[in-house]
Amino acid sequence: MDFAFSRRGLFQGAAAVGGALAASAAGAGPVANLREEKHPGWVFGRMTGAEALAEALLVEGVGCVYGIPGAQENELWDTLKEKGVPYLLVTHEFSAACMADGYARSVGKPGVLCVVPGPGVTNSLTGLGEALLDSSPVVAIVGDVGNGEKAKPFQVHSLNQVELLKPVCKCVYPVQTVAQIAAAVRQAFVVAMEGEPGPVAVVVPYNLFIEAHDYRTPPPAIPAPPFDDAAFERALPFLADHKQRIGIYAGVGCMEYGLELSSVAELLQAPVATSVSGKGVINEAHPLAVGWGFGPHASEVAEKVFARDVRFPAPSRSRLFSSGVDTLLALGVKFSEVSTGYYGNPQPKHVIHVDANPCNLGRVLKTDVCVHADAGIFLGRLLAYGDKLRRPADNKLVNHIRELKADSAKHLLHIPQPKCGVDPLAVVAALRRVLPEDALLFTDVSVTEHLAAEHFRVFHPRTYFNPVDNQAMGWSIPAAIGAQRVHYGKTVATLTGDGCALMSAVEISTSAREHLPVKFIILDDQAYHYMQMLQKPAYLRTTATILARTDYKALAQAFGVAYTEIATHAELEPKLRGAVCFDGPVLVRVLTDYGKRKIRWVEAVRARYTKELTAAQKARFLARIGSRAVQLEKDND
Repeated sequence: MDFAFSRRGLFQGAAAVGGALAASAAGAGPVANLREEKHPGWVFGRMTGAEALAEALLVEGVGCVYGIPGAQENELWDTLKEKGVPYLLVTHEFSAACMADGYARSVGKPGVLCVVPGPGVTNSLTGLGEALLDSSPVVAIVGDVGNGEKAKPFQVHSLNQVELLKPVCKCVYPVQTVAQIAAAVRQAFVVAMEGEPGPVAVVVPYNLFIEAHDYRTPPPAIPAPPFDDAAFERALPFLADHKQRIGIYAGVGCMEYGLELSSVAELLQAPVATSVSGKGVINEAHPLAVGWGFGPHASEVAEKVFARDVRFPAPSRSRLFSSGVDTLLALGVKFSEVSTGYYGNPQPKHVIHVDANPCNLGRVLKTDVCVHADAGIFLGRLLAYGDKLRRPADNKLVNHIRELKADSAKHLLHIPQPKCGVDPLAVVAALRRVLPEDALLFTDVSVTEHLAAEHFRVFHPRTYFNPVDNQAMGWSIPAAIGAQRVHYGKTVATLTGDGCALMSAVEISTSAREHLPVKFIILDDQAYHYMQMLQKPAYLRTTATILARTDYKALAQAFGVAYTEIATHAELEPKLRGAVCFDGPVLVRVLTDYGKRKIRWVEAVRARYTKELTAAQKARFLARIGSRAVQLEKDND
């Protein structure tokens, strides 16, 4: 079966029926004459809709289904247990979507959630939206109200599930008959991974779970990855011009191709920067790895190495070093608002953009060549042209990168103790020292996410995770639990602010119930500090940013997890190391004082945003600030 779809297109009912009927029709032809036995990779035999769906999940090798049973799906959940499909009960459907997302990002295969119609669907939308914008493959099994001749009006949960799911899914498959279930689920796994990955939903009316059908459903066809040969040929001269210095900007589309990426970087003597989602596509200890981003918002090392026609002081020498990138090779990456610091990446002289989704190409920077291609195939083809592209070793560049990294590392060793707690950068630095290199770290939407992106060095693919483009607060706690469920032998930790924790902390009870040893590190300053950093310069006061004081020790006791508290820099490393070594889930409260800690991302975005204001808008801001500057009492809450 070969279904056409758009980036956010709906898999129309007629197309779904046609696809399922095609699979059924195959059963009436040569397939029907095969021996009545289970065929490898097929959903084969007479079974109920629930049984067929469970079989489809099994042949796809699903490691866990995350969700909450409900009246419309009890038949399915009972069948999952009967068939031995692994599952995990969650406390909220938002968490189910985040757990499936965490599974997908850490495993590289579609994560699965199972939710009931109505509130189950609406609760899951934020998590599905994060997966969509962050290119994470997820399959949502969604129950629906009954259909057919016996269906009654005004059923409970009778929202239009399909229309609700369309904006946050890559594709939606509305099943109409029991015969379509297995084919729709199998196809959902293909589409979730095809091109730019993303979430796909299969919507099944609950009455179909108990109906029976003779299934003859083969594995779906897997389309060949895209590759534009003509565009590749147009890109080669830019990369073969040894007078032009090349830099690589790599995204999550390169996650499976770390070896090829490193080899191409060495071939071209090109520094490699990544997007936030792309952290881990190259070992950040590699001599050519420079961190994330390449503008003033991101890694200072990357900015200095990529900057063209700008001379920066070398950290340990009196001379000046002139580096820079003339030609940018962007691989498997979108130039999204967060990863570019409000579109603040500088414009290189030349840009070659390679991506599996043609809708992402050439959208932000002026681009010379757009190549619709899978990043792995593109890298492989470059290596095949090694003799033409190979450049001599650039020891001057490598030494410069090494010096810049060493200077950054020294800075992390001498972080002053704030007055009322711990500097969040000290937490990031300590975490890198105590976590194993292959540990999984899930960050959240706190201002510290930008400190971690710059300073937490990542050595392996699929070990660093951040909700980047939907910025869904509270994502990290359930996402980490979802990953820990299938990576039980690995250390898994979260780094989240207290505001984000309030949105999903109840899910910590799931880790206690299942003895999933996630280390939940919460930065507690009793405020939405991210918003305070944005509000104070613009308004000279804060609004709706102060949080209630939470007794985290009592909370940990209520959830049944271990607890530790950190109030000084001296306590950071020993207590974090103790939490990491503990055989069980731990809630770690870090009393946090941001003090005057500068965040490169915030400073750069504020400067860029201010620059784009009109004269009239600037005047209004200045007038308001001037009137408030004379107030003796600041109206903060």
